[in-house]
Amino acid sequence: MQHAVGSPLPPPHQPGQGPHAGWAPAAHHPGPQPGAHQGPAPVPPPPLAPGFPPAPDTTGHVPLPPGGPVGVPTAPPAAVSVPDPTATTLAVLLIGPAGAGKTSVAKYWATHRRVPTAHISLDDVREWVRSGYANPQSGWNDNSEAQYRLARRTCGFAARNFLANGISCILDDAVFPDRPVVGLGGWKRHVGPGLLPVVLLPGLDIVLERNAERTGNRRLTDEEVARIHGRMAGWYGSGLPIIDNSQLDVPGTARVLDDVLARSIASPPSW
Repeated sequence: MQHAVGSPLPPPHQPGQGPHAGWAPAAHHPGPQPGAHQGPAPVPPPPLAPGFPPAPDTTGHVPLPPGGPVGVPTAPPAAVSVPDPTATTLAVLLIGPAGAGKTSVAKYWATHRRVPTAHISLDDVREWVRSGYANPQSGWNDNSEAQYRLARRTCGFAARNFLANGISCILDDAVFPDRPVVGLGGWKRHVGPGLLPVVLLPGLDIVLERNAERTGNRRLTDEEVARIHGRMAGWYGSGLPIIDNSQLDVPGTARVLDDVLARSIASPPSW
């Protein structure tokens, strides 16, 4: 199912078709007073030759780099210390079931870094849809699936824009290991091959307890939470770093996340 990314750009201006072409002439303004000195008429600039590059854009817009903006991290030489992940521009994908604490950890981690960092929440973006919102709690269907895909694409584009402007990003999503093409493959296409995935997977009892404290459409039934948690267990043995934060508070989990990211920078996971 294809979705339009946006309205097509207008065609480039052609000679004689500038932004004011076809406008009515401005009202006549009285000329200079009699006797006033009139200098030579201003000479218009010569037309640009065919193929001449246009003037650079000075509005402050930073264009996105071609392709994926986040390259695969390269391991530093043995004699060089591992870069400090708290002071490095990174793109992180925090994976976990509902109730794992992804949003709380991601928000805390982004807030306490030494470099500008943005937290991009998939759930927040998905809930921008008001009229016509497809709530998976009412039954998973083509509409809810399409809105998740659109939200992931939107988050990915936002991450690319932040990264192109030197701002790190952390995204959170419940990516299932039995659907890697939909989850990890999509994030890699949207953000770049250097995206660092980390799995947050506490015990089932902890996840159930945290889910019970949630409200609104983010709270799931115990049966659904248990089912999702069971599917997430498939990440064990995948090669991705996994953090069991059952006995950790949010700041403690963020510190462990920094340690895991330092190792991922030194030896990027294969995914």
